[in-house]
Amino acid sequence: MIISTRGRYALRVMIDIVQHNDSEYIPLKEIAERQEISEKYLESILKILVSNKLVEGVRGKNGGYRLSRDAEKITAWDVISVTENELTVVSCLNPDSPACDRAANCSTLPMWREFNKNLKNFFSNYTIEDLATGKQ
Repeated sequence: MIISTRGRYALRVMIDIVQHNDSEYIPLKEIAERQEISEKYLESILKILVSNKLVEGVRGKNGGYRLSRDAEKITAWDVISVTENELTVVSCLNPDSPACDRAANCSTLPMWREFNKNLKNFFSNYTIEDLATGKQ
């Protein structure tokens, strides 16, 4: 399992919004320049974040993006889980995969389930606020 650039960039964007928040919406162009991400790619990431209610967006002259709730209430897991298509270490745990015929007799399945739970718990321990301020 590798976290994609989309997932990593989404975290960077969320952190950027916190670090440059002055209660106004932050223009996409400014975020793109600071993070060195193309505006087109950044738009696709922000679309995911908006549709999952992590970020709010407003169009127009004073438009841009801001977090939809406080940074201390958004975890790295919240961001990564919506930007990554597959976060399971084995395909049989992916809800989109067909059911495994061997699941009932699989000696390793409990280990994989625990790994996935630990992965979620690990990323849930980091808030966007923590990452933006270097608290962890």
